[in-house]
Amino acid sequence: MHFKLLIALVEDDKTDSVLNAARNAGATGATVISQARGEGLKKAKTFFGLSLETQRDMLLFLVEEHMSRSILETISAIGEFDNKPGTGIAFQIDVEDAVGIGQQIRELTGVVEEKL
Repeated sequence: MHFKLLIALVEDDKTDSVLNAARNAGATGATVISQARGEGLKKAKTFFGLSLETQRDMLLFLVEEHMSRSILETISAIGEFDNKPGTGIAFQIDVEDAVGIGQQIRELTGVVEEKL
């Protein structure tokens, strides 16, 4: 079984809805890193030196490769990434090897076989 790592940077008020949607799309879990900060094409606005940008969370999903694109599209839709600039970003990278995921493999084997 091969895996992809999905990384999503989302506004912190959308974290729970993105996590729930990803789980419904087939993700078996996630790691959340709170209070990430990012900069886009335009410099963030400030007010008397204080940043006006919203906090972001970084969500890490280790997912089976055949399910990754569907989960990525679900994350994008729920996070509203394409609706307006600065709402978030998500991408996937290949995972060469992973350990400690025996339970996920057992859980996903039947699901992936049905899709193939």
